[in-house]
Amino acid sequence: MKAIQINGLQQIGVTEIEAPRQPQGGEVLIRMQYVGFCGSDLNTFLGRNGMAKENVIPGHEVGAVIEAVGPEVPDTLRPGMQVTVNPYTNCGHCASCRNGRVNACQHNETLGVQRDGAMRELMLLPWQKIIPAEGLSPETCALIEPMSVGFHAVSRTEVTDIDRVMVIGCGMVGLGAIVRAAMRGAVVIAADIDDEKLALARELGATYTVNTMTEDAHARLAELTEGFGPDVVIEAVGSVPTYQLAVNEVAFTGRIGCIGYAKQDATLPTRLFVQKELDIRGSRNAMPSDFRAVIQYLQRGTCPVERLISRIVTPEEVQPTMEYWMQNPGKVFRILSKW
Repeated sequence: MKAIQINGLQQIGVTEIEAPRQPQGGEVLIRMQYVGFCGSDLNTFLGRNGMAKENVIPGHEVGAVIEAVGPEVPDTLRPGMQVTVNPYTNCGHCASCRNGRVNACQHNETLGVQRDGAMRELMLLPWQKIIPAEGLSPETCALIEPMSVGFHAVSRTEVTDIDRVMVIGCGMVGLGAIVRAAMRGAVVIAADIDDEKLALARELGATYTVNTMTEDAHARLAELTEGFGPDVVIEAVGSVPTYQLAVNEVAFTGRIGCIGYAKQDATLPTRLFVQKELDIRGSRNAMPSDFRAVIQYLQRGTCPVERLISRIVTPEEVQPTMEYWMQNPGKVFRILSKW
């Protein structure tokens, strides 16, 4: 059967792999419809993802339909159902798993990174990783996982309706954080360097926007927060300047949620950690409850899904598509491969 494989530096294309057997025990066979390209896939393509296995099949943002189920699968999962996938593993034995935070498992292997992913025609998975998404289109299902990562960051930073929350970075994950913070009643400030993304952030719930390229971010934030700074800052970019912005601008006794992986270590004013008595919290992947919350949000039908999908491509078109993304990283929300 057909699959997409990253088979070298800036080399991606179609390959043939063996089709899976019929499901046994608690297994579910799913047929892919749309699979999203994540920023981690772009980094793997560019040779910058040290966590990715060699010659990996990418993809962990899934819109699929159940093809067949094994005899031990609960009857809540049936052939023909529209589903997405929880793409993370957890060992059950490490400190994270012992503490119930399986999303941060020390030995996690994410589809399309540490193990081969979902950009293939058919895939066999344990039933526990299959998430029903009835009423949603398969394209919409492929947006659930990245949005859930943003939802999780809002949970990690314990956002409430009395908070002013700045989200740095208005890609898919950042937009997820903006939606969730707004749903919790917070005043949301979206920060990015692209006005088109900022306009969409406002449509999805941001009260204010700041273009950090063209505006004085410090002065603007002081104006919007009565000089206090944001109560919560969620970093969804992964760069040294944005981490520095987060620490410098967050309010005294504020919370910082860290989603983005910076390519190099950041030099940060650690005195502010103490002086401001900051809570700095990592936010990794998402919990099943985050997936459910995103699905419930999308089922309302208020999200402009078509504006979040920058391009839909066939497997044969992925090489020029990745080259385009490499050259225009700020202009892409999500690219989907169609199966």
